[in-house]
Amino acid sequence: MKIFYAIQATGNGHISRAMQIYPYLQKFGTVDFFLSGNNSSLQTDLPVKYKSKGCSLYYSKCGGLDYWDIVKNIKPNQIYKDAKSLPLKNYDVIINDFDSITALACKLQKVHSVQFGHQASFVSSNTPRPEKRSLMGEFIFKNYAPAPKNIGLHFDQYDSFIHPPIIKDEIVNAVPKNLKHITVYLPSFDKDCLEKAFKSVVDVEFHWFLDTVKQIHTIGNITYFPVGQKQFNNSLINCEGIITGGGFETPAEALFLGKKVLSIPIKEHYEQECNAAALKQLGVPTLKDVGDDFGQIIENWLNTQIIYPKMQANNIPDTLQYLFDTYNH
Repeated sequence: MKIFYAIQATGNGHISRAMQIYPYLQKFGTVDFFLSGNNSSLQTDLPVKYKSKGCSLYYSKCGGLDYWDIVKNIKPNQIYKDAKSLPLKNYDVIINDFDSITALACKLQKVHSVQFGHQASFVSSNTPRPEKRSLMGEFIFKNYAPAPKNIGLHFDQYDSFIHPPIIKDEIVNAVPKNLKHITVYLPSFDKDCLEKAFKSVVDVEFHWFLDTVKQIHTIGNITYFPVGQKQFNNSLINCEGIITGGGFETPAEALFLGKKVLSIPIKEHYEQECNAAALKQLGVPTLKDVGDDFGQIIENWLNTQIIYPKMQANNIPDTLQYLFDTYNH
């Protein structure tokens, strides 16, 4: 069996998930990957056969999206050309992790696909949303990467086709410890936006992962790390808690390990606002913005006893078997 797997690279989560399930996919057939977008900073040895700049995300300085940069970097003619050139009819199964080019290619070439991943869970109206819904956000969920079949991943089973998160083997097999540091991964924030707050919490050690850092170094109570899976996993496994965005994979892994989580969704990023709503239902504290009192908020968070839910890990072989069964019926 020949399998085409499209990864949206507007963040590291999609690639991380693909890296985890790739060995299991190989048991079903040969896999070629299509990488769309250029936001990921993870190194990967996946067999990426096709690439496109696609649609990528650009951030403002302190925790938001820069919509002007996003729009001006979209090249409709190139997207259409890329969609036409993908040889989808050469494949038996097309798996799409929320990529618009692959969805367009399926429509142009009249081939079947399944949308697999976190965004597929939002097909269900039962999946948590914020109090104020975004018409544009809901439109994107419905129309950005539509497929006739959907297999979602989320924190909880909000609908029959939604499965638990894919948790990396390194996390599943880990023996977590609490070495008292706080892991930080907030890719939409520049260093200048948060550094003062972290320095103000003098009794706490921070492991801060930043795209702009090239080598590990420590200044005061902050150790700065380049973004890399091995070092990040080690920091997460041994931390007291993590401060991260409103993504899906990182909070899921932290909850699986029984760690404290403080979530700061990217401003005006509707999917992350939806994830924050789901995390709030689970009792995880979330922030809408970061102000001058952020240092005090961190201290209060660390000093507050919160009972976090135990996150279930996905049974990958069962989920993939379900995917292929669903695809063929």
